[in-house]
Amino acid sequence: MSKTKIYLLTALTINLIYVGNAQTNKKMETNFNQQQKEVYNTIEKMVNAFENKNIEDVLSTYEKDAIVMFDPGKPISGHDALREAFTQFVNLNPVYTFFNHEVYISGDIATHIAPWEMTGTLPDGTKIEQNGLSVAILRKQADGSWLMIQDNPHGQFHLNN
Repeated sequence: MSKTKIYLLTALTINLIYVGNAQTNKKMETNFNQQQKEVYNTIEKMVNAFENKNIEDVLSTYEKDAIVMFDPGKPISGHDALREAFTQFVNLNPVYTFFNHEVYISGDIATHIAPWEMTGTLPDGTKIEQNGLSVAILRKQADGSWLMIQDNPHGQFHLNN
C-alpha cells in the first residue's frame, strides 16, 4: 500500500471521533440542559450508525453541504464524497476513547468539543494510534433537530505545527 493511501486511511480513521466501540466519560453530558442533550443526541446517533456500519444513517447527521476535515486543511463536502470516505473508514474498525464532551449553543448554532484517542488497524495489519480534539459545528433545523455542518477532528492541528 502506498504511503499516500496509508496517510489517507490514517486521516480517515481520525475523522469520526465518535465511533467504534467508544468509551465515553459521561460526566459532562449528565449536566447538559435539554438543548445540549439534543445536540449530543445527534452525535450519539452518528456513533450508533457508524458502529453498525450504516453509512446512510451516519450521513443523516450531516447537512447535505456539510464539510468534514478528513485531512487537516482539506475539507470534503457533499454526501457522495462523504459516503465514499466513511465507507473506507468503517473497515478500519477504530476504537475511540473520549475525555468529556462539551456543548455550547448560541441561537441556532451549536459547538460540540471532545478530546479523543483512537486505535485501529490498517488493511495491511499495521496498528495505528492517534489522538486529537474534535470540533463539530451543528445547526438547528426547521423541525428542531440538529445536524452537523462542519466536523473537524483536527482541532489541535495548528498547535502541533
